[in-house]
Amino acid sequence: MERQVKKRILGACAVLVVGAALIPLLLDGAGYKERHLESRIPAAPEPVAQVEVEQEMTVLPDTREPAAPSEPATVSVPVDGVQQAVEQAKPDIDPIEDTPQLDQEGVPVGWTLQLASFRDEANAKALRAELLDGGHKVYMRHMAGLVKVFVGPEMQRSRLEALQEKLKQEYALDGIIVRFTTQ
Repeated sequence: MERQVKKRILGACAVLVVGAALIPLLLDGAGYKERHLESRIPAAPEPVAQVEVEQEMTVLPDTREPAAPSEPATVSVPVDGVQQAVEQAKPDIDPIEDTPQLDQEGVPVGWTLQLASFRDEANAKALRAELLDGGHKVYMRHMAGLVKVFVGPEMQRSRLEALQEKLKQEYALDGIIVRFTTQ
């Protein structure tokens, strides 16, 4: 028991020595010192006296009645060249039946032409290269162990139907038109 009493007395002495060293540091009597930082906020600007500026009021012309017609402009363009250009650029779609549609989520409905499915990716790449050389928009997708080759997408299904016939004649590929998705 004597040993425990010695340990307690020694511990109490150690606490008193540490306390005697720390208390003057904590309680120095100077009070709380706030750290002062310089403000980077500029001073408020001086108020500016308001100056009245007189502006001339411009009177706009009376537009209640239409203006007098001017001389019609004439353009000298060869009619034959313009007519041929118009016929070549004229779209061959029906604007009523082939108007791009939106699905229930508000996303435009696109169509694509699936031309072929291959187990070997090298065959798919060869077909893709051949179609790209022909000037077509071609992409491939990996689906369920197959590599599928697509042409498109197009917003009007009728354009793909015409392209399907063209590819059937040129490459002997009979594809199917499917809904375009980004996945």
